[in-house]
Amino acid sequence: MARRRVRAVVSGIVQGVGFRAAVEDAAVGLGLAGYVRNTAEGTVEVEVEGDGGAVETMLAFLHEGPRAARVTSVQVRDVAVRDDAGFDVTG
Repeated sequence: MARRRVRAVVSGIVQGVGFRAAVEDAAVGLGLAGYVRNTAEGTVEVEVEGDGGAVETMLAFLHEGPRAARVTSVQVRDVAVRDDAGFDVTG
């Protein structure tokens, strides 16, 4: 599949439950670049880039999250590919 980049905002009980670490593990395992961060609104913002199939797998994971999370919604939009390397966890 073609390279793709998406930004997702995950809502629910997603802070303080290991969500960012789980996203980082999944992203690295899938060979995705990008970042994950908490927002002041209590959501988690995720931006990932890579093979389209791997991005789809990550989006499916975001709807579930780690065991302690309770995801209520995932808003996704495609953004421009930036050819980033690596994955960062912030705030």
